[in-house]
Amino acid sequence: MIALRFYRIYDIGLEIDLDWLEKELSESFLIARTSFRRVKPKSIIMDVPPLLIRMGRSTVEKAGSTFEFTVFARIFDIGAISLCLVFERPESDFTLLEDTALLFAEQEGLSDLFLSHLKTLTEMLKPHIRGFALNPDFFEDYTIYLMDWMDGSIDPLPLLAGEKRDFSAQMREEILKGTQSYTKEDLAILSWGSALLCNQDSPTDLLDLIEFANVQVFELRYYDRELSRQIWKMYDDIVLADKLPPFKRRHQYRLIMIQLMQNNTEISEITEKVNNLIKVTEDIYYARVYASVLKMLRSSQWSDSVSHKIEVIRDNYSMLSAEVRIQHSYFLEWIVIVLIALEIVIAIVERLI
Repeated sequence: MIALRFYRIYDIGLEIDLDWLEKELSESFLIARTSFRRVKPKSIIMDVPPLLIRMGRSTVEKAGSTFEFTVFARIFDIGAISLCLVFERPESDFTLLEDTALLFAEQEGLSDLFLSHLKTLTEMLKPHIRGFALNPDFFEDYTIYLMDWMDGSIDPLPLLAGEKRDFSAQMREEILKGTQSYTKEDLAILSWGSALLCNQDSPTDLLDLIEFANVQVFELRYYDRELSRQIWKMYDDIVLADKLPPFKRRHQYRLIMIQLMQNNTEISEITEKVNNLIKVTEDIYYARVYASVLKMLRSSQWSDSVSHKIEVIRDNYSMLSAEVRIQHSYFLEWIVIVLIALEIVIAIVERLI
């Protein structure tokens, strides 16, 4: 058996109550909750398992052949949507796997199919989620290749790199450094944009684990971009406020501070949920696979970038707060001066009278 699984992950910019959504959709659609099958219940922990929606089958014509895909969607409570196109064949034919992989390298030729099902999913979800908004041009893509046998004679690099080349030793080492295995009969090669799983049994849990790691990193990318947008807006708002008269400036500073505090609280909460989307505890092999995928996807860099931008917003909040206090202090000082002046004027007038 061979299989190719093409993923694209999107964000709708808000959290979702999956329990409520499940009740709303269950009467009209075939829905299930994600669960890990081959591990102890406490080995992999998800506070809110995502919803799995079966979206039927679709075909794509390419290079004179017809390819049939089974389509799945997963909805995560953190606001992420993952679409997966699955192509399976019963043959244990590596040449067929490689040829198909190269034909759809970098998911070329699949955009229309993804957009079609994304539109269907949007129509399905929009009536049930207030404030639903989705940018189809901003997404994370990942591909997983599966074989149900081990063959040491094959070269996995064309699959994982998406092209047939005479790869250097350095590139070969870089692509294969994420290799993991549990027994002598299975293999998982985890790279930046794709993975190859060789396993006699269906590695359902590994598939889910890799997908969830991609969702986690994509959400960090999303909120990194959102924080950048908020920082630039903050700077523009401060520049505009600086041009106002002192009293209006102080009022505008307060409005900026209120907005910064709200945004910072919301994003801090959601990024905390993103970082704790899934916990792999007792299963050493799954923990290594999960850590390897996060490392390959540069999760720590995105997390550090998000943390840094949150700190930038907090620092600017502190500076604005200090500026407001200083201006308020100046205002009080002028009131005291005016009152003292009035007392002096009144005293002089009384003496003259």
